Amino acid sequence: MIKRLIRRVLGLPAEVRVPRGQHELTRDAISPATARVCAALRAAGFSGYVVGGAVRDLLLGITPQDFDVATDARPEQVRPLFRRAIIIGRRFRLVHVMLGAETIEVSTFRAADPETAEKDEHGRVLRDNVFGTQEEDARRRDFSVNALYFDPQTEEVVDFHGGLADLKKRVLRVIGDPETRYREDPIRMLRAVRLAAKLGLTLDPATREPIRALAPLLERVPPARLFDEMLKLLLSGHASACLRQLRDVGLHKGVLPLLDVILEQPLGERFVTLALAQTDERVLAERPVSPAFLFAALLWHEVLAAWKARQARGERAMPALEAAMDDVLETQCAKLAITRKLTATMREVWAMQPRFEQRSGHRAYRLVEAARFRMAYDFLALRAASGEVPAELEAWWRAFQSADPETRKAMLLPETGPRKRRRRRRKKRPAEAASQPA
Repeated sequence: MIKRLIRRVLGLPAEVRVPRGQHELTRDAISPATARVCAALRAAGFSGYVVGGAVRDLLLGITPQDFDVATDARPEQVRPLFRRAIIIGRRFRLVHVMLGAETIEVSTFRAADPETAEKDEHGRVLRDNVFGTQEEDARRRDFSVNALYFDPQTEEVVDFHGGLADLKKRVLRVIGDPETRYREDPIRMLRAVRLAAKLGLTLDPATREPIRALAPLLERVPPARLFDEMLKLLLSGHASACLRQLRDVGLHKGVLPLLDVILEQPLGERFVTLALAQTDERVLAERPVSPAFLFAALLWHEVLAAWKARQARGERAMPALEAAMDDVLETQCAKLAITRKLTATMREVWAMQPRFEQRSGHRAYRLVEAARFRMAYDFLALRAASGEVPAELEAWWRAFQSADPETRKAMLLPETGPRKRRRRRRKKRPAEAASQPA
């Protein structure tokens, strides 16, 4: 009682240990490997809690993708407790404990001292590699629903910031002053949108209000970090809802500079909406998804507009398409560090689209045998579903790729226009051949 009164006088959050009877989370819900890690830490005299997104998801009835453990033990104290464990990280050291096929990330409680943390001129934290207490660790986490700790031994949930109450109200709330927290790490604005859409939560008014004004801070985030967070958002299984939320809070221009232009075009909006819906469907069904295909779909109508503009100025079709792709990717990669491997695949898919118009001679056979044909055909099917190209074109290629050789030959369209005669190479006479240098 006295401890709680002191905390209230000092303005500190009240530690709430919620017993098993007041929540539905049990130790059986966590993975056996996670339980073993927590038990080993406790046996060595340290604390061991399941923390973060895993606790949040379990309380919402969602199966976590992985489990993280937080402890008061330092990394060099954690590693000797396990046969297969390595210390990783530069900015903040972590321990990866490998038990069977599972890898458990064990982190030491971190401090949240805004006075000692190294920041840039806009308030973004650059370095805060300081160990701390569990209370400090909870305070430095981004959202209240992510600052929950589950003790497998007692089956209690430790809650410093009202995360359990927020989960019950289906609200996502930033811990501390939202503007300060967003300035410390602008990526938190994207995470707020992604988590709210993924978990079906409503952004708390105070959490939502500063986002539009602080959106320009994303321009100072390293492109690689921005790309990673954008990829998580698009592959969350709720990409459609995430992008709608991005527009609602005013973040879309800071993430994909061309996305607002695409969505203002009726044809482009239908195309992007279909692409996102298909991606969400595949993710939720646990089927593989190609990030290259998704980014190609998001940027296709900007490529298409630039391509048509160049052709209108008299440029030839394929060189104009190549130049249009260069322009769009240069603009995007300046903000998002889209990897070269992805952009190479995107270019192949885009470049193959005009070739689908060629359904005569050997060109159709060569296209079907191309390495990226299947992805390019799926892209064509998406264009047909959105009304961009005739449905008959997609149906022809769908039938052609699965037909037998005789049927394929019968399906080919007749050649149109004059055929170019190939010039036969003139054979050299023996005297001429002898005079040529070796």
